[in-house]
Amino acid sequence: MTNVTHLDAPLIVGAGVAGLSVALGLDRSFTVTAPEMGSTWWAQGGIAAALSSDDSPELHASDTLSVSGGLAVSKVVEILTDGGAAAIERLVSLGAEFDRDDEGNLLLGQEGGHQTRRVVHADGDATGAEVMRALTAAVDASETIESLEGRVVDLVIVDDRVAGVVTADGKKRTILLAPAVVLATGGAGRLYARTTNPVGVTGDGIAMAGRVGARLADMEFVQFHPTALLAGKDPMPLLTEALRGEGAKLVDPHGRRFMDRYHPKAELAPRDIVARAIFWQYDRGSGAYLDCRNVLNFHERFPTVTAHALSVGLDPTEHLLPVSPAAHYYMGGIDADANGRTSVAGLWAVGECSSTGVHGANRLASNSLLEGLVFGARVAADVGHDQVDPAGQPMAPKEAFDLPLVAGPALEDLRQIMWDRVGLIRTGDGLWEARNHILELDSVLRRTVAGRVAADLSLMVVLAALRRSESRGGHYRADYPEPDPIQEHRTLIDPTQVDLVPVG
Repeated sequence: MTNVTHLDAPLIVGAGVAGLSVALGLDRSFTVTAPEMGSTWWAQGGIAAALSSDDSPELHASDTLSVSGGLAVSKVVEILTDGGAAAIERLVSLGAEFDRDDEGNLLLGQEGGHQTRRVVHADGDATGAEVMRALTAAVDASETIESLEGRVVDLVIVDDRVAGVVTADGKKRTILLAPAVVLATGGAGRLYARTTNPVGVTGDGIAMAGRVGARLADMEFVQFHPTALLAGKDPMPLLTEALRGEGAKLVDPHGRRFMDRYHPKAELAPRDIVARAIFWQYDRGSGAYLDCRNVLNFHERFPTVTAHALSVGLDPTEHLLPVSPAAHYYMGGIDADANGRTSVAGLWAVGECSSTGVHGANRLASNSLLEGLVFGARVAADVGHDQVDPAGQPMAPKEAFDLPLVAGPALEDLRQIMWDRVGLIRTGDGLWEARNHILELDSVLRRTVAGRVAADLSLMVVLAALRRSESRGGHYRADYPEPDPIQEHRTLIDPTQVDLVPVG
């Protein structure tokens, strides 16, 4: 008999910037999270917000829309950019310490796609860690937030409404029932062999939502960060966008700049353009390096990057740093409105696992932490108005109860297929090859929880990429290299709900 626990407040799955922002906005809540550290802790980039006299939320919105490939939803973008200043103020009130000048003013950096300096950082390149320190301290001090630990493997349905989750500890399964469920589980970068995402970022929440029939959106749009340190590590160490904002240059093995051949803004072009330019450098037999030797006070301003480089014997003030694009951020995910509501009652999604249209086909640098803060608060306000105590028979996917957690070597084969065929440069033939290879691995992958997630998500990414026979934002088809005005719309997928069985 599976243990069933009834919770008397909303349950938030995930404890990154989005999940904790929801928790802090509710009168009472529970959070549940796996032991692995999520993406927020690793975030080197900052938080974009219109704070200076020569900036405005409207200008920030314009920049966000301009890099989105025409797919960002303007009203949702306005919510994001209008909330920037308040989000920073809220973090400061919680004790977050951001970089300031000698007069105590916030230091604002500039990154690719931004017309002006508007990016707030902490400890140079450790903004995510500082944000999480402040939010975690606030949660720990709260008497109304209870933190649980467990790996959530599936959602529970009661009377056609999401009403809880199944957690796993080895072979033991526990059902947590709650009046509302919020998924804040992060992205899916671990689908790819090259990624900056830590081990836990596997897209579990997106796959879980799809299994109970929640609509998914924009699954083809994966953002590849242009500059990850090519040093044989997994995850690949990120070399923050702020470096190029402060004057670092991309060069070939002979020290010659190449970005001005691809875009008039050169190193400050949108991420997808910079990433593809670096990819093409390797494709033509050259290479790509980040030259940071002209960045002043490098070690003091960028301690995280310094530590990563020194760990492989490179000093950024003396050596060129070899770089490669890597899967970094997922614009696709669970289709959600501006309040985080999904197509299934009782279920909200927020942060990277959601797809609200705020990023469109390509995310503007440093908008992701801001998204978690702004929309986390909105989700909390909305959840407070729609809670139903589950009273009927709980139902869940059968596979939630009889699969081991850890994936086998087939998952590594899938990650390489995704990088080779569904990465920065895609073609119809390559996508069909990827589909066929994944289906060959399917029966093996589905023997574990992690493999089932990867099989589900990878096939949906491939399906969405095949549907979009054009190039737009993070999705580039070499066989359709130009955008098609007829396809200037979001991609929506309505998965078929899997068979559910009574539980508890």
